Amino acid sequence: MPQPSRRRRASISDVARLAGVSVGTVSNVLNRPQRVSAATRERVEAAIAELRFVPNGSARQLRVGSMTTAGAIVLDLTNPFFTDVARGMEDRLAQDDWTLMVASSEEDPERETRFLRLFEEHGVQGVALVPSTEDVDRLLALHERGVRVVLLDRPSPVPELASVAVDDVAGAAMAARHLLAQGHERLVFLNGPRTIHQCADRHAGVVAALAAAGLDPHEALEEVTVPLNADGGEQGARELLARRTGRPVAVLCVNDLVALGVLRTLRREGVDVPGEVAVVGYDDVTFAAELTIPLTSVRQPTHDLGWTAADLLVRGGAAESVVFQPELVVRESSGGAA
Repeated sequence: MPQPSRRRRASISDVARLAGVSVGTVSNVLNRPQRVSAATRERVEAAIAELRFVPNGSARQLRVGSMTTAGAIVLDLTNPFFTDVARGMEDRLAQDDWTLMVASSEEDPERETRFLRLFEEHGVQGVALVPSTEDVDRLLALHERGVRVVLLDRPSPVPELASVAVDDVAGAAMAARHLLAQGHERLVFLNGPRTIHQCADRHAGVVAALAAAGLDPHEALEEVTVPLNADGGEQGARELLARRTGRPVAVLCVNDLVALGVLRTLRREGVDVPGEVAVVGYDDVTFAAELTIPLTSVRQPTHDLGWTAADLLVRGGAAESVVFQPELVVRESSGGAA
């Protein structure tokens, strides 16, 4: 019997012809093998192996009437925090044979909306995303059209949408209290735009810690808005160095990538860390402990965040809000390590 050309992908009909069975029998072997006798199943599996047949996931999805793909949209895939979260999602989805499509919004609401549309067009059953703005109207509309939505790394402002988050107010307050305990009475906070929920919450945490210590946040805090990456950290460090008075300075960074940029610049300029400038990051990504000057950072349970978001998508039940607590990991960069 002639085999299909190597220039095209084998189809389920090709498998059926080679095995001498119906297309329905091949479908049963793929989806409901218990319905097929052992001898017939072996014949079909041999044809699949010979033709190197790969089932068409989209076609299978239509046949069995269920979606098996989830989408994830994060702010920046180059940030190890988000790759760790995606890995957590992938590990949970694999338990139910779901696949994961991942995209990066790059903090751009229009790009985020475009990926939401593309995911919906590809028939994803659910989407977990780190929103780039506070506006959730488009996410509510997606939810109303039957797509499961989980807000990732931020709490939900509405009861209809599930969410998985870390208490960023508590985490930032923890970091600020640590720097205050090292004798610093004035903090520089390299933050991202407060239109991003996490940045707003971390600002609120720093302000709360200063106020609780009896300091006026307007006098004790200098906030500089920078991009959420190492380049942003270098930019912030250059601004800091341009007007440094010689007194020890404490710098709290909105994430570890920003902190990496700060440390890189300070090292290049010969500034002593933590003697002249103390630095604290946020996220405690993998490289934080491996830097030349190990970085003090607020640890977030990245894998648990992703795993739980994916679990909510798979279970698809009532909207739940899960909040994890952060942990401060003290290392050499802040001067507080033992």
